Order: sequence, then structure tokens, then C-alpha cells
Amino acid sequence: MKERADDFQERSKKLQKMTDEELDNYFWKLVEKVVDPLVNLAETHTSPSIERSVLLRIGFNSLQAKALVDKIVQENLLSKGAGNVVYKIAKQKDIGIMEAGEALLNGRFWDDVENIFRGGGTSETSTK
Repeated sequence: MKERADDFQERSKKLQKMTDEELDNYFWKLVEKVVDPLVNLAETHTSPSIERSVLLRIGFNSLQAKALVDKIVQENLLSKGAGNVVYKIAKQKDIGIMEAGEALLNGRFWDDVENIFRGGGTSETSTK
């Protein structure tokens, strides 16, 4: 294994001339450069286990969370977020989050979910 050349003195010259404030700003600029791709990944990717965790934190039990996520996966809506699906129905129907989740578990409001997230479908079987 080749030993790395010690060039710290050379690389640190620009840092040595910076004020504390400039160093602080430079540090946070580098942190953003490292973290931004992770934030973007988190915003665009999810998984059933992440969505179950969200529902558990909302207050659903593990069986309810699994069933809701399974149905949301079946409906190809996982990318919308399980908590978001339940929240949007609760808001649209003017009911609590838990009540909305239980209604979805009982097969209600799925046409409304379709309307909200895809802008299509009917509401024939969707009742309050």
C-alpha cells in the first residue's frame, strides 16, 4: 500500500488565512456539499419499512401500519408517502388521522385517494 504524501501544510495555507467567521462559513458550505445529495435521496426515495415507521409514529399499531402500507404499495402510491395519503384523506373528509386510516383499512375512501393523487377515478364507493 502506497503511503499518502503529507501535504497538510500546503493544503491548509488558505485555511490559515481565514477568520473564524470565514472558517465557519466554509465548514457549513462543505457540510451542505456532502449532505445535499443525501437530502435529495431522502426526498425522492422511500421504502415500505420507512413508511410503516411513519405510520407507527402517527399512532397506528404495527398491524395497521403494515396493512396500510401494503395497500398503498398495491395502489402504486408509496412514493407519495403513507402518512401523506392518510393525512390528505383526513383533511378532505374533515376527520381525524386515525379515523381516516381506519376507514382506509376498511376499504373506504380509496377512490378519493385515486382522485387526490392521480386526478381520476370515481367516488361511488367513497362514503364518510
